[in-house]
Amino acid sequence: MHRPAAVTVVLADTQPAIRHGVRSVLERAGGLTVIGEASTSSEVVAETMRCRPDVLVVDVDTIGSGNCLLVEQIARACPETGILVFSARDCDVTVMAAIRAGARGYLLKNADPDQIVRGIQAVAAGEFLIGKTIASRFGALMHPANDHSPYPFPQLTAKEREVLDRIAAGRSNVAIAREFALASKTISNRVSAIFAKLGVADRAQAIVMARDAGLGR
Repeated sequence: MHRPAAVTVVLADTQPAIRHGVRSVLERAGGLTVIGEASTSSEVVAETMRCRPDVLVVDVDTIGSGNCLLVEQIARACPETGILVFSARDCDVTVMAAIRAGARGYLLKNADPDQIVRGIQAVAAGEFLIGKTIASRFGALMHPANDHSPYPFPQLTAKEREVLDRIAAGRSNVAIAREFALASKTISNRVSAIFAKLGVADRAQAIVMARDAGLGR
């Protein structure tokens, strides 16, 4: 009788003890094989690209302040790899940012071994999974009570809001200038003003903040 191929997994976490613990859980479960580990942002990308696992299990803290951009990068570069965030952060903003970036699942580190195994199996099968405590409020996160919520960045002018939405969608200054038939310098000035008003240092931070607020869809 033909045995199904094991689900391949890459584990990414700054803490070796966490990686060892999850590896032990998966080895005991059977049908799951850890084929790579990573402890830094660069290692996450390198190992995922090298191994092309069925599932990447990653702690958002492992990949730093640009975590959701990196999740998005991996989701785009390795669409065959399902991303399961495994984090101590029970934070609505982080959960939604990870999902918008392309994660197929989000589990908290207090999940029991069976939940971890089921989570990896579900993500490998193309399903979407979130932990029980997050699930209880997930509907409200996905569908706000009304569609007339105030704009999240009232300090911006109407024109700056239009530019920020394009930035969140991944457009370059040149593309934005072309869309609005404006000089690139004009858009660059607006972008600089947006960064100053949002208190961010660069485009990556602005994108994370804007997408967390639901812009760029």
